Amino acid sequence: MAHTNQYPYQDVFEQYLENEGLAQLTINEYQTVLTDLFSYMSTFNTGYQRDHRVAALFDRDIEQYLAMLINERHVTNGTYNKMLSHINIYFKYLFTHNLISQFPTLTLKGKSKEQLRAPSTKWLYALPEIMANDQLSYYTRLTMLLTNRGYTVKEMLTPGFYTQLDPRSFNDWETTFWAEFTKFITPIQARQHSQDLFLKQRFDGDPHLTVPGLHKYLKPDEKLLGIPLTPTKLYQSMVVNYFLTHDKLSDQELAANLRLDPQSIAYYHQLATAVKS
Repeated sequence: MAHTNQYPYQDVFEQYLENEGLAQLTINEYQTVLTDLFSYMSTFNTGYQRDHRVAALFDRDIEQYLAMLINERHVTNGTYNKMLSHINIYFKYLFTHNLISQFPTLTLKGKSKEQLRAPSTKWLYALPEIMANDQLSYYTRLTMLLTNRGYTVKEMLTPGFYTQLDPRSFNDWETTFWAEFTKFITPIQARQHSQDLFLKQRFDGDPHLTVPGLHKYLKPDEKLLGIPLTPTKLYQSMVVNYFLTHDKLSDQELAANLRLDPQSIAYYHQLATAVKS
């Protein structure tokens, strides 16, 4: 049976890696990353879909994929750097061997060392005290409560999200916070003519709070709590904690409970193992 490449120039690139002395396990990592990259391009990148020419890819196309890794799969910064490194070496090979005329990853940078902290799960066990801390903003506490319930920041900021919540399912400390939050948000909802939960407190066109707007509440509260409050990191730590505390569940059950795709399940298994060790 003829071998079919899973990504452009796979044969010659992996032969190059082998000639460079890389172990087969490392070459397999390259294969996984690059296969995923070009699968994503084939599905979501309209420019690449037209003729599947790798030479037509630009930095903005690779940035689109990298943004997906953070926003949709919630990869850690360490994983992000490793995947970017693999992709960069691939395009460098193509460029230096005259297979493409531009170097699309030349300007792309990895995450700094300060951004490489592993996700901490300690905050999850302090949530009753955090919810009762009125020094923290309501939006910070609501973000943490909803993250603990498995929602991403994209979901919780989507208009109409409030219809997915059933306060009757809340435990005692969640119910106490929800009553206080309701008193806070009700007059804002009336002013903004919206029943959504994350709303601007001033009139400014669209009343809905954006991710940058939410960060304005989260950032000052990081100092009070002494932990990173980036929504992506909070979500990562919630999923890792769920994996560690539900290690008897099957991958299918984990995927259903957390609404994760198979690639994300495999990724979080690795991350949970790394955190546990």
